[in-house]
Amino acid sequence: VIGTDLAAKAAPDGYTLLLMSNTQTVNETLIPNKPYGLMKDFVGVAPINYSDLVLVVNPTKGLNTLADVIRVAKAQPGKLNYASSGPGTPYHMAGELFKSMTGTFMVHFPYRGSGPALLDMLSGNMDVMFDNLPSALGLINSGKLKALAVTTPQRSSVLPQVPTMAEAGYPNFDLESWVALYAPSGTPTAVINQLADAVKRSLDMPESKQRADAAGIEVRFVAPAEMNKILDRDIADWTQAIKAANIQLD
Repeated sequence: VIGTDLAAKAAPDGYTLLLMSNTQTVNETLIPNKPYGLMKDFVGVAPINYSDLVLVVNPTKGLNTLADVIRVAKAQPGKLNYASSGPGTPYHMAGELFKSMTGTFMVHFPYRGSGPALLDMLSGNMDVMFDNLPSALGLINSGKLKALAVTTPQRSSVLPQVPTMAEAGYPNFDLESWVALYAPSGTPTAVINQLADAVKRSLDMPESKQRADAAGIEVRFVAPAEMNKILDRDIADWTQAIKAANIQLD
């Protein structure tokens, strides 16, 4: 919130940009009394990347499928705990939506970032976690964590053996993580287009594509005007989800 406010009040000259994740679109509803409004104070420049969320478990817990998690969470409410990279993040929201959609209860433990949460997942202190796929991929591939489902409609190209939430019977569980550049409102259109073109050229470089593919990241460029529509859509979607699941910051 502090950094976003600084960007919102910066000179609209193209020299100060906000690197925004979709956590910001969650905050728009969860933190109503902010000194800025995303749709009012920012205009889209370009997306940087998109990635799946993945549900992971500690392999020593005996939870081998998504059905196992649901069965235990239903039979023994509160027995399972789930970690997130922080309150109000898409990963926290994913856990709460999971509970709401499956009629289960797991105890939420928020951390200050994905790293500490993953450490406790590895130690066995935590049972379940929704995380950004690139963040968890190395631990999944090494067998230290077990992936049970991805949250996008299609299976991941780097984890083709892992089913989607839709395949498990939850077609409306459709979440992805994205990172994009936004500029302060009032930035000239010519400057926005120049910046967007520079981002596109960078993302189109073969080495950029190779690194993205290896990490499970999707590069999907859209025009600046479309970025404003994505922001508006995500704010609306998260508002609906937060109200439906009665999610509040602790």
